[in-house]
Amino acid sequence: MQNQTRIIIENVLPQLDGGVYPIKRIIGQKVTVSADVFSDGHDVLESCVKFKHEHDQHWQEVRMSPTENDVWIAEFKVERQGFYSYFVEGWVDYALNWQHGTGRKIQDGQYVKSELLEGAEYVKAVQNLANNSENDYLSKIIYFFTTEFEYENAIREATSLELRQIFKKYPIRFLENRSIELQVYVDRKKALFSTWYEFFPRSASEFEGKHGTFKDCERLIPRVEAMGFDTLYFPPIHPIGEVNRKGKNNATNAQFGDVGSPWGIGSYHGGHKSTHPELGSIEDFKSLVKKAKDFGIEVAMDYALQAAPDHPYVKDFPQWFKWRPDGTVQYAENPPKKYQDIQPIYFESGDWKNLWAELLDVALFWIEECDIKIYRVDNPHTKPFYFWGWLIGEIKKKHPDVLFLAEAFTRPKIMNELAKQGFTQSYTYFTWRNSKKELIDYVTELTQTEQKEFYRPNFWPNTPDINPFALQGGNESMHLQKYFLAATLSSNVGVYGPVFEFMVCAPMAPGKEEYLNSEKYEYFKWDWDKKNKITTLITRVNMIRKEQVSLQQTNNIVFCETNNEEVLAYYKYDDDKQNETLMIVSLNPYNQTQAMVRLPMEHFVNPPLQIIDLITGNNYSWNKEWNYVEINPELPFHLFKIQK
Repeated sequence: MQNQTRIIIENVLPQLDGGVYPIKRIIGQKVTVSADVFSDGHDVLESCVKFKHEHDQHWQEVRMSPTENDVWIAEFKVERQGFYSYFVEGWVDYALNWQHGTGRKIQDGQYVKSELLEGAEYVKAVQNLANNSENDYLSKIIYFFTTEFEYENAIREATSLELRQIFKKYPIRFLENRSIELQVYVDRKKALFSTWYEFFPRSASEFEGKHGTFKDCERLIPRVEAMGFDTLYFPPIHPIGEVNRKGKNNATNAQFGDVGSPWGIGSYHGGHKSTHPELGSIEDFKSLVKKAKDFGIEVAMDYALQAAPDHPYVKDFPQWFKWRPDGTVQYAENPPKKYQDIQPIYFESGDWKNLWAELLDVALFWIEECDIKIYRVDNPHTKPFYFWGWLIGEIKKKHPDVLFLAEAFTRPKIMNELAKQGFTQSYTYFTWRNSKKELIDYVTELTQTEQKEFYRPNFWPNTPDINPFALQGGNESMHLQKYFLAATLSSNVGVYGPVFEFMVCAPMAPGKEEYLNSEKYEYFKWDWDKKNKITTLITRVNMIRKEQVSLQQTNNIVFCETNNEEVLAYYKYDDDKQNETLMIVSLNPYNQTQAMVRLPMEHFVNPPLQIIDLITGNNYSWNKEWNYVEINPELPFHLFKIQK
């Protein structure tokens, strides 16, 4: 039978798929909850949000405030990692309803002695909840309400703010109703704010023609730190298969000395729990991770669930692969791309429980053996969604600091589902968003729709797999523009270097978004000591990101009007609006641009504004709504801090 209640609670937000998945926050962020709360009649309603951490016994409560059209709103702050639960509760508050109705009658000049006697019962009901000083006050009110010659004092106190506050503090929740429980998962700060740098460790050597090692990578850590990066991501560091190994430029047949693709994992040297012998030992890798940590950098590993034909899994666990009638295994394909050096793992195997357990053990091995706290997951969209939900959940139980970046350039619903299943961050379509409209539409989708509750974007201008058309032959200004947009539109940003900063962007063939002489199939000797304008400005932008809190989040963004389609302007702020920045970017990498930019005055408390360009150090006073800017391709952006 339906429980008796008069309260309707609907449209509780935020929630995902009816509460199937948790929303996401980081430590210290707020959760703003809204709900439609209403009842029959005209009685006074009250509602609250109750919340607690998974390890707490008791619920905390914050009262909701009514807005328009029966929508109530409140917020609470999450202080610890892990799961929080929350729900909305509503009730008809008969004590406040009495006070409201009695006040209306008093204003109308009516004699309310009967109503005062009724009110005395409501006061008595909260006496046992009140503290000593409140109890003294309530006892006095009961005396006024029940004594004939105290009528003037009684009607004064009946409508007093002090009595209202006590009624609100100690509500009698008769016939209350509550929503379903919802969840929020809380991560550490790096889930929201990180600056990634990727390079191939086998290209870290100082000497021409020599395979790089983990020790060579240690030498490069100060360079990564000096440029302002806090996350160092390596492609797979495991042994590379020799059967069907790829040659240079993805050639089907490798030549003598070809080193193959790091994503073709496994050989007689070992599999996913081994390191490539030419890179060094696991102890060498531990040393690298420790040195990076000493410089404030976390090493991110590639978690790629696939096997070369000579991976030990193929021999020891053939049931984990799908065999064709002729005794061969279908290699991986993503038409028109073919990966003859990779055998997909067969997740529909009848031995799937042991398979899942082994893959979890692989992830836990590097976490517990080498202190890895970040995984970049290769092609997660080609594995079952519920596998990821299970694996990430199991890891988070033991190691809540571990973060997962989904490398899935695929259909929107699939990318969203991976985020819902627990991926901390996700690659995005930013790589292919170039025009003003494309950028505004895409960032608005990420920050102003339901996606903001669960999908944390990580903007990469390039990757080893993607040599975007915009950068092929792109000049210095284009590279600067793309990094600046990535680093200031999103609080998580990454770049594949030194290819990016050295502007290595020749395509394999016209119409192909692949690199000529790709590092995926060979190693290079880079001039790691080389500095140029791009390295200098990347460094400056990264340092500004660390200083300006408004750039350490993604969702608080307002796009500003401009009168030039080649000029993009946007304003960002932290939750308390104590730090505010204004970015203006030219999307024309070849010519000087001018524009009038409208400041979003509705967001500012005390214009006119004093602003400082954090790149050049120049100061300006903008006291008008529309202001003139001029941008040269030599420095295709302004990054202003708005002074308080």
